[in-house]
Amino acid sequence: MSAAKAIVGVDVGGTFTDLFLFDAATRRFSTAKVPSNRGNEAAGFMQGLEALGDIRSFGSIVHGTTVGTNMLLERKGPRIGVITTRGFRDVLEMRRRDRRQTWGLWGEFVPIADRDLRVEVEERTLADGSIRAEVDVAAVRAAAEALRQKGAEALAIIFINAYANADNERKAIEAARQVWHNEHVSASHQVLPEIREFERASTTALNAYLQPGVAAYLARLEGALADKHFAGTFHIVQSNGGVMSTATARRLPVRTALSGPAAGVIAAAAIARAAGQDNIITCDLGGTSFDVSVVANAKASLAAQTVIDFGMVIRTPMIEITTIGAGGGSIAWVDRGGLLQVGPESAGSVPGPACYGQGNTRPTLTDAHVVLGRINAARPIGKLPALDVEAARRAIVKHVAEPLQLDIMQAAEAIVRVADARMAGAIRLVSIERGHDPAKFAAMPFGGGGALHVGALIKEIGLKCAVVPRFPGVTSALGCVIADLRHDQVQTVNLNVDGLDVTALDRRMMTAGKEAKAVVDAAGIAVDRVDVVFELDMHYHGQTHTVAVPLPVTIGASATGITEPVIRAAFDKTYEAAFGRLLPGIPTRIVSLRTAAIGRRPAFDLTAFAPDADASLDKAAKGTRKVFHGGAWHDTKVWSRLDLPYGAAIEAPAVLEQPDATIFIDPGLKASVDHLGNVIVERA
Repeated sequence: MSAAKAIVGVDVGGTFTDLFLFDAATRRFSTAKVPSNRGNEAAGFMQGLEALGDIRSFGSIVHGTTVGTNMLLERKGPRIGVITTRGFRDVLEMRRRDRRQTWGLWGEFVPIADRDLRVEVEERTLADGSIRAEVDVAAVRAAAEALRQKGAEALAIIFINAYANADNERKAIEAARQVWHNEHVSASHQVLPEIREFERASTTALNAYLQPGVAAYLARLEGALADKHFAGTFHIVQSNGGVMSTATARRLPVRTALSGPAAGVIAAAAIARAAGQDNIITCDLGGTSFDVSVVANAKASLAAQTVIDFGMVIRTPMIEITTIGAGGGSIAWVDRGGLLQVGPESAGSVPGPACYGQGNTRPTLTDAHVVLGRINAARPIGKLPALDVEAARRAIVKHVAEPLQLDIMQAAEAIVRVADARMAGAIRLVSIERGHDPAKFAAMPFGGGGALHVGALIKEIGLKCAVVPRFPGVTSALGCVIADLRHDQVQTVNLNVDGLDVTALDRRMMTAGKEAKAVVDAAGIAVDRVDVVFELDMHYHGQTHTVAVPLPVTIGASATGITEPVIRAAFDKTYEAAFGRLLPGIPTRIVSLRTAAIGRRPAFDLTAFAPDADASLDKAAKGTRKVFHGGAWHDTKVWSRLDLPYGAAIEAPAVLEQPDATIFIDPGLKASVDHLGNVIVERA
């Protein structure tokens, strides 16, 4: 491999660590899939890199991580302290007065910072940016010292209306750092200088909560890479699908909350575009979860905020992904009402499914596929040893078949059908319930297990077809390789369009654009160009909701070219597209300015995945085996997927095997191989 060009994408999931290496100079690539080491993800990370070759030969490594997500879901982060404006101590607890269960007399919620670790100080900034009361810096120092003494490992400073004027927060940071014992200090104007009191407080507090853990994780990785004499660049995938430096990740770890799943969506969108499919629904089935996202008109959907578990709101641009606990390691169980459930509890990689032979005795979705004959127990994915079919059978019999009075094959198929139903529900949530017609969308299944369920999803939801990528098991790792660098920032401005000072807005946009571009330039990774794009959050007077209005301008030598007619035209176009009509006669208002700098990476040539010239059906044919489907056994052809030639037509039922995934073609479907090596699954 050529040292300067080799780039490695690494996606660390709950069960497997996936890697993809590509050398642009030689157009050579390789993949690896190794078990994750939960609790010591760095070990699996390094094991995977070593499986690809000499670490010194890699030019750059881009990492998609779920460390931050897991810390939030499992509440395994450190104690944090909060210093806030007097009277606003309980914002994190009050939230938006939502409840975990709609009905009931009370709800349960434990804020990320204990109440005795939330301290109030005197200061007051008004909504117009004027300062009514200067911050008491002595009180800030005393509060920081008291929080440190109580065991807080990170500090969040959250002052009311700091988005409008950050002077008091800046003084508070300076004062706190005089006594604070580490670098983990977050301020709301640095994390989210945007209106919405609770969302800003929650995002800042969660950023502080993640800082020690993410920083320690990155330090372990960087140390391990240094020990192997890695001299290239190391970057992290963000939740918005872009890439950032490790320095930015340490400062803003909250932006890594959906790092791994976002990379998969980026790769899926690129593969779909190359295959001529502009509308897809991504279906990422890993060992722990099932992640779904919509790519409409060749663009991934970005959300302004998301909620992790309950009550933990993160407001930062991120790819809109719906996640359910239904992965290959999801445990099947019978509830007290006698209903079969699959997930959300997962066996993970250790002990893993019962068939792994590592001590788990409860059945998982993977165990069901093994018993049904869809997964080759002698050649499992991820360089695992041969699977223990009898252990899988015993687990299903004890925990599903006997309680439900089914035979073992009925029980195994029931597990798969319940999982299919849960996955279909997630897809309906992001498609039908948001106005998309599934018949116009193709499924893009990836992850180790996604392609095992593609037939059921096509039939149950009415999808047009499915496009199975060349390497479905490492698609998220591929996304790390092809993702652009990106830095987003937001600033609430609160401006009326009538009488707008366009010159002042233009200056603000130029400043924001240069700041965002500087972050991308400092990342240290080669890009073809840097694009700066702007959006305005706008609404009619009297509305509480806003629409994101893209602006057809960018930074120039001295100005952006923004004008009032440009703003009005952009708002009208966006609002009418969203709601079907305008509201003439009502004034409009700009709430926030959003700026993104995007470093465009060199285009990834997906023709590198095209089937080899010597590929043939004879070479790909691997005999037949019995597979259980629809209540009966079927003689099923087995194919080596990577040896199938371009144009190959596969009749159902069929199993297509490859080192990183298995594809099952249900009866009633057919499959073919396109010019990029994708498998296209359609109704027969």
